[in-house]
Amino acid sequence: MIEIDGMTPLIQIFNMRRSLAFYRDILGFEVVRDSGGGDDASWVLLQLDGCYLMLNDQYEPGRVPDAPPDERTRWHRDTCIYLGCPDPEAAYEYLLSKGIDLEPPAIAPYGMKQLYVMDPDGTIFVFSARRECIR
Repeated sequence: MIEIDGMTPLIQIFNMRRSLAFYRDILGFEVVRDSGGGDDASWVLLQLDGCYLMLNDQYEPGRVPDAPPDERTRWHRDTCIYLGCPDPEAAYEYLLSKGIDLEPPAIAPYGMKQLYVMDPDGTIFVFSARRECIR
């Protein structure tokens, strides 16, 4: 058997400054390491309460289009990252206070209370209270 002690998704993002404003400044992730350049880094490793996430610019410097292509945004909407969150209601209130537009948490058909949040690139994050699962 393979021993696994964690998982760190890598998300291709359009704009590092915009993504850091969401992940670091709103969600509260800490920058652990980057490729250099601070908010203009092309790669960043983030951490929050034992959860890790990597962000990587999709475009090389000098080759960034003015806006992300529509098809690129659609690609991100097929990814859903679930985060264990003991209190989705509190997360909802916090995110509302930060100006994030979102629907209140709801109980999914399989019994988990969930709050859906979309990042600036269209990747969906679900703050999910696992212990509320009724099945």
